Amino acid sequence: MVTPDTPDLRGPLPCQRALFDIPREVAYLNCGYMSPLLNEVVETGQRAVARKAHPWTIATTDFFADIADARTLFAELLGVEGNDIALIPSVSYGMAIACANLPLRAGQRVLMLAEEFPSVIYPWQERAREVGAEAVLISRPPDDDWTGAVLAAIDDRTAVAAIPVCHWTDGGLLNVEKIGMRLREVGAALVIDATQSLGALPFDANRVQPDVLVAAAYKWLLGPYSIGFAYVAPRWQQGRPVEYNWIAREGSEDFTRLTSYREAFQPGARRYDVGEPSNFALMPMAVAALRRIHAWGVPRISMTLAGMTGEIAGRAAGLGLGAVPAPLRAPHYLGLRFPAGMPAGLGAQLASQHVYVSVRGSALRITPHLYNDGEDIDRLIRALSTALVTPASRKG
Repeated sequence: MVTPDTPDLRGPLPCQRALFDIPREVAYLNCGYMSPLLNEVVETGQRAVARKAHPWTIATTDFFADIADARTLFAELLGVEGNDIALIPSVSYGMAIACANLPLRAGQRVLMLAEEFPSVIYPWQERAREVGAEAVLISRPPDDDWTGAVLAAIDDRTAVAAIPVCHWTDGGLLNVEKIGMRLREVGAALVIDATQSLGALPFDANRVQPDVLVAAAYKWLLGPYSIGFAYVAPRWQQGRPVEYNWIAREGSEDFTRLTSYREAFQPGARRYDVGEPSNFALMPMAVAALRRIHAWGVPRISMTLAGMTGEIAGRAAGLGLGAVPAPLRAPHYLGLRFPAGMPAGLGAQLASQHVYVSVRGSALRITPHLYNDGEDIDRLIRALSTALVTPASRKG
């Protein structure tokens, strides 16, 4: 018998709703906004918070155990080593690491996508202003081919491309491997925000070769808010951290010698860790979530979600709605488009029927996960059908 804990390894994963606390009447199709926590992650967090009530039970080795596990588990998603990973609180922090260490000179260009998430845009705009470089926002391509648009923008002036694996508004997919190859030809760096893809879409860092990759944990990594990860390629691991904290220094495991101040850092990317990375409440939760993702397997997660988004796209087409074509869209992502204009207040109208999605730009962003099933999809399509035939809800 197949259960959520013992899935059939031959095909898509069965629905995992039993592992989450989601009422049957709720159709939560909004993982791109924020994932719900697994029940086991909530229980891990409750135990972790309670532990601080008895600090005498927290040993010095506990400052390092969970963060070592987190590094390893995250690194395995990329196919790299644990010491290549820094622990960060946010995407903007990871971008600050990249801005502080990747070369950028006056007259050079940083390429980014128009309408991309602001935590990528703001750090690079500021860095470009500081050195007299140009921050370029590549316009949305009419044919939805973001890869072609980025490749066309790369030239000898390009120093950095700071891009996602898929666009956060509608899932438009970028071939980051091909883009990375072109960037290396002109001597430019590749910075990736994988927040909206890692954990739901396989990623091979050895093929893509990013210089820096960052991901927040609270979406497709199913973890808590304020925890994130940064991969820093070995060639940049001797750089300047955003902050200088004690735990990133060599020998910090020996609490009796913390006042023997040292110049040397911990190996690899660990010098870039945020202060207080041990985070006794949140880090165990992130570790539990990563272990569950590994148990499922990212390729099978991706396969399963592709089936859901494909079904939704097909049924939405019957309502006259469009989307980025499947070959140009991340399999776990769907941004529905309304040729006649999106009904005003559509997100709130759907939420009133306990169907939860996001409005991002001009798209209705639908991002399911393994806790969703056919009943959720049916509820979404019924709610959309109702909204589209309600004249009072139409814009204009």
